[in-house]
Amino acid sequence: MNPSIVTSAAPPNPFSCALAASGIAELIAQLERELVGLAPVKRRIADIAALLLVDKMRAEHGLKGGAPSLHMCFSGNPGTGKTTVALRMASILHRLGYVRKGHLVSVTRDDLVGQYIGHTAPKTREVLKRAMGGVLFIDEAYYLYRPENERDYGQEAIEILLQAMENQRDDLVVILAGYKQHMDRFFASNPGLSSRIAHHIDFPDFGIDELARIADLMLETMHYRFDHEAAEVFGRYLAKRMAQPHFANARSVRNALDRARLRHASRLLHDPLSVADLATLSTITAPDLLASRVFDAPAEAAPQQEESPC
Repeated sequence: MNPSIVTSAAPPNPFSCALAASGIAELIAQLERELVGLAPVKRRIADIAALLLVDKMRAEHGLKGGAPSLHMCFSGNPGTGKTTVALRMASILHRLGYVRKGHLVSVTRDDLVGQYIGHTAPKTREVLKRAMGGVLFIDEAYYLYRPENERDYGQEAIEILLQAMENQRDDLVVILAGYKQHMDRFFASNPGLSSRIAHHIDFPDFGIDELARIADLMLETMHYRFDHEAAEVFGRYLAKRMAQPHFANARSVRNALDRARLRHASRLLHDPLSVADLATLSTITAPDLLASRVFDAPAEAAPQQEESPC
């Protein structure tokens, strides 16, 4: 072989090597597998992971730009994957050494705010103590602020959180979550809190095809499946259910599947011709879905009721 035409292989990209060694690529791939859709969210999480990885490499070369602010806000409707992404974010931060433990403590207002004078501070500090070294996820965070109630103690919890977010930011990441409109008003009323949130991530609602895919993944996990007719019926179910009040994306899909499993079990027990073979035990059919009250009333006349009709 002519030596003049021999080309040497390109050296490996040091950033790709660092990404592989950190295990972050594996976590992002897991997020991709677990969550259908949400492309903007996944891109933002990957961007944050890339920034933290490069910052870590910079520090190893003596380039210190200061500790990054990692507090976040996840805005979106229920069932759009906010808690799942928060769990993965905790793991990413732990892998990169930004938090000591990598655990997630998920709370709501009731876990932070007391009903009487002197109760809020110890409750909030106890939650912060449990969350140190990891991520504190506060769902429906806007309920912490109730200006219409002069005896409400939520502001006290907010002030303690502000201190922790500033003074312990090298050992704690706070993620606030809730409906976007409510969170926008919450931040407008609490500028000190808003200024400490570096990353605002919006979680879009799922489309009908994405929800159908989510249902398939949930069924696969539970070792069930739709037969062909049931898959078509479930598409119709989703179209009707999405037009009704209190629809909660993946959460409503899970509730619908749980109810379909109940009807499936009841049908098997009361059908004298049922057989206990693998296909029968694992297949949800159209009647298991058509019994839902969603098919009884037009979407525009849906009753105002909690979460999901049966």
